[in-house]
Amino acid sequence: MEVELQRRGYLLVAGVDEAGRGALAGPVVAAAVILPPRCVLVGLDDSKRVDPVCRERLAVVIRRHALAVGVGSVTAAEIDLRDILRASLAAMRAAILALRPEPEAILVDAVWIPGVRLPQLPIVHGDALCTSVAAASVIAKVERDRLLDDLGRRYPAYGFEHHKGYGTPEHLEALSAYGPCVEHRLSYHGVVAGSAEPEPLVPPPRRGRPGRMGRTG
Repeated sequence: MEVELQRRGYLLVAGVDEAGRGALAGPVVAAAVILPPRCVLVGLDDSKRVDPVCRERLAVVIRRHALAVGVGSVTAAEIDLRDILRASLAAMRAAILALRPEPEAILVDAVWIPGVRLPQLPIVHGDALCTSVAAASVIAKVERDRLLDDLGRRYPAYGFEHHKGYGTPEHLEALSAYGPCVEHRLSYHGVVAGSAEPEPLVPPPRRGRPGRMGRTG
């Protein structure tokens, strides 16, 4: 798809994708990547199909070859205010605005990004079909995983470094025991929304196990 746009005169084509839409905690992170024409990156694929070690290696290779890489993120609190779709689009827009040089056209995975005055081509399964979108998918996933590793050190009760904020049994068990911290998305099903205070870095001693929260979805 990049080649077709370049044939039409768009030489700087940015692929855009996000990571973290379905997580219960942490930010949603987007990346935008401009690759040189006919760039081939061995092993590049949708980030969900690549193991963490390969993603880290690919992220280094992508940054080495890319003409530009931009990253944007929106916090959990903002996700609760906006909803996840608007937050994801805002993160994508921020990633595009961070690109230097600026792109001439945008390839994006399945959505249209408002507020970006550039030609856009939404492509269903773009992260599997377009090299630049796949590259953006890898960068977004790696950047977000690093942020969640940091949250794991700040909030060790939840194990963010293991599940990256998604609704695994380990994460749901921690939510049931300790309630949410400030990095949780309180508008999401599966997150207890009754605590207004930040969770301390070290969980308090248990005084009898609280009732298990309801889980949906």
